[in-house]
Amino acid sequence: MTSILKAKQKLLRLARTALKNAYAPYSDFQVGAAILLKDGRTFTGCNVENASYGLTICAERNAIFAAVAASKKKPVIIAVAVVNRRGVPCSPCGACRQVIAEFGPDAVVWYQGKTEIVGRTMRELLVDGFVL
Repeated sequence: MTSILKAKQKLLRLARTALKNAYAPYSDFQVGAAILLKDGRTFTGCNVENASYGLTICAERNAIFAAVAASKKKPVIIAVAVVNRRGVPCSPCGACRQVIAEFGPDAVVWYQGKTEIVGRTMRELLVDGFVL
């Protein structure tokens, strides 16, 4: 089995574990995410909702911000996995795509598509994203 397939399976497993901690009392839509950094470390996150819905944090950004907080220099994301409890299509939202691109412009992102797990590069998911 190739290393990318092993990474995919590991990240999907970690994301499924993370979604168990999701706090989603308003949408009842639990999401988990896992990221793999270039240095081999992995981080997970889950969505955390708030009554003031704009203050909600997505699982992907939760995982990325945890990686940033644990790193001495800018982390480089090489892969992201996103899952949800309902098993419905769930690609990263626009805000998450922009944050993923900040730390992993060449990352691959796996998420639930209509019938299976889909893999896309960040360049496919965020055409003409905001960069400095």
